[in-house]
Amino acid sequence: MYFFSFCLLVASLVSYARAVSTFSPARPPALPLAVKSPYLSTWLSAGKDGGNGGYLAGQWPIFWLGQINGWAGQIRVDGAVYTWMGLPGTTTVNQTAFTYTSTSSVFTMRVGDMVEMNVTFLSPITPNDFRRQSLVFSYLDVDVASIDGKAHDIQLYSDISAEWASGDRNAIAQWDYGVTEKGVAYHKVYRQTQLLFSENNDQAEWGEWYWATDNGNGLSYQSGADVDVRAAFAKNGKLTNSDDKNYRAISTSWPVFGFSRDFGSVSTSAGALFSIGLAQDSAIQYSGKPEGTNAMPSLWKSYFSTATAALDFFHYDFATATSLSSDLDRQVAKDSIAAAGQDYLTITSLTVRQAFAAVQLTGTPEDPYIFMKEISSNGNMNTVDVIFPAHPIFLYTNPELLKLVLKPVYEIQENGKYPNTYAMHDIGAHYPNATGHPDGNDEKMPLEECGNMVIMALAYAKKAKDNDYLSKHYPILKKWTQYLVEDAIYPANQISTDDFAGALANQTNLALKGIIGIQAMAVISNRTAHAEDASKHSSIAQDYITRWQTLGVAQNANPPHTTLSYGANETHGLLYNLYADRELGLNFVPQSVYDMQSTFYPTAKAKYGVPLDTRHSYTKTDWELFTAAVSSKSTRDMFHKLIATWINDTPTNRAFTDLYETATGAYPGNVFIARPVMGGSFALLLLERGIES
Repeated sequence: MYFFSFCLLVASLVSYARAVSTFSPARPPALPLAVKSPYLSTWLSAGKDGGNGGYLAGQWPIFWLGQINGWAGQIRVDGAVYTWMGLPGTTTVNQTAFTYTSTSSVFTMRVGDMVEMNVTFLSPITPNDFRRQSLVFSYLDVDVASIDGKAHDIQLYSDISAEWASGDRNAIAQWDYGVTEKGVAYHKVYRQTQLLFSENNDQAEWGEWYWATDNGNGLSYQSGADVDVRAAFAKNGKLTNSDDKNYRAISTSWPVFGFSRDFGSVSTSAGALFSIGLAQDSAIQYSGKPEGTNAMPSLWKSYFSTATAALDFFHYDFATATSLSSDLDRQVAKDSIAAAGQDYLTITSLTVRQAFAAVQLTGTPEDPYIFMKEISSNGNMNTVDVIFPAHPIFLYTNPELLKLVLKPVYEIQENGKYPNTYAMHDIGAHYPNATGHPDGNDEKMPLEECGNMVIMALAYAKKAKDNDYLSKHYPILKKWTQYLVEDAIYPANQISTDDFAGALANQTNLALKGIIGIQAMAVISNRTAHAEDASKHSSIAQDYITRWQTLGVAQNANPPHTTLSYGANETHGLLYNLYADRELGLNFVPQSVYDMQSTFYPTAKAKYGVPLDTRHSYTKTDWELFTAAVSSKSTRDMFHKLIATWINDTPTNRAFTDLYETATGAYPGNVFIARPVMGGSFALLLLERGIES
């Protein structure tokens, strides 16, 4: 048996070696497959560090953290079996092309010169339709066509493994097979002992996974050991219509859940649609409401009475979901090309699914919430300095999204559940438990978070034309601004959002955020009829920005530039906090500062980008994109070209990492993967559209 498996593996590798695929608009370090939520986040490693170059066949898909999410695909053509997804051990198809948009990944493959396959992974994004957006489901659509003018006998197979159900491979999995009222066949897979609001290896330990397709029309199904189920298809071109009831550990005889569809003789084309997703009645544990801790329901529960009803709706909604997602694809493409060209579209279209996959819609239509996971860096919830770099994509797609992700941040503090006078860092140490920090011992980042909250409040209010929002939160915004007044001009020794780089006193960029925050509060005061506050805050901000231009600029530097910290003339860094001035339309920071920095950045670039600052050679992609958005056209295009080149060249093999080495393209550790901060790629588009019409 071992020798037979070895021979199949060799055949697979030989076939893979012959395959030559194009990648458009680029070959990302990881290709998004089913990417819709913190728990539905499955990718294909593509980089040189453990990836297979972006070929769907020949390597198992992975959860964003790196563990295998077993997902296999095979096809029989005239009795011969080929693999089109995963590594089940048969000769692979020949992948000829891969293309991604904001919402889809499309693989084109050939089985010899006989049959062509188009395999589409669609994770719908509907920012203005919360009913659809609340469903944690994704599509896999497979089309096959004869390309040699002959009819071929074709059967299609795909399965998932119990690995989706828990991050603990020793956990006992349980499963069922059924058919919905509307004719959707499904395997339901779940952890036998549910652990509510618990994770293992960042996977959910509660909820039910559904793997589904249309019933009838040559469908057969089977659950059981991976080798048995896949062998049944390979031998017979169909499955046994049997459900293995030997519930067991995920890693014991690896249970898989397969579907096979017999297309019969295909002379033109045929296809099959699959749906995969997670149903959790309760999504988040939240303690921000006055009455105490609540189990927050998934928002989809308000629209559908059962998980199978939700599955029915999603599966039969494919045409509409495709249309809505295509509309978003076209809008992002049109706006990105118009704003800055193809390199920019390469970046923006890769970040959309990643940003939206970090959030979960909960609550009810009358009282909705969005909870965000700080994926990979530490798992914090609704981290303010993660929301801040992500917020451009929310304002671009639907300002209500930013309001809802900030909602629990305000609620906890305004309900007296956080003791410090400055803005909190996050609402919970680890997703999905938004239990706050009643002891005040969250990560201390006071100037950073106060500035972020004031800036985002004004940004939302301007974009949504919602001055009532500013009035509602005025007392706490004023309190946070007082902290900015006290600390912004000479920031105390503290960390900024770039906490991994260490604490530092008198950070030039951090001071700028605080000063812009004070000026933003002056505008907020004017918009809410607090004229005296407006005058006071504006006067302070004007004084500070004048002094900052002397304190924060390197003396006798050629070309001139701002420093990392006051007086450190040999240092520099990305002045990404300048973005807020332009975003809010303050026209507060002199144009000479913009021009100075635009001239300087090209002198500091490396092969794949401009370093974050002089302490290290790494950079942050989100901050490069904020910086690019307020730079001159030539400098902006330089940033985009370097990042687009990195996407195509990097040896990394995880979802778009926002921390990487500018010289080698590698990333410094198994962190900063799949984070929502890449929503910051929409910083330029937000400026192009305008924050306020």
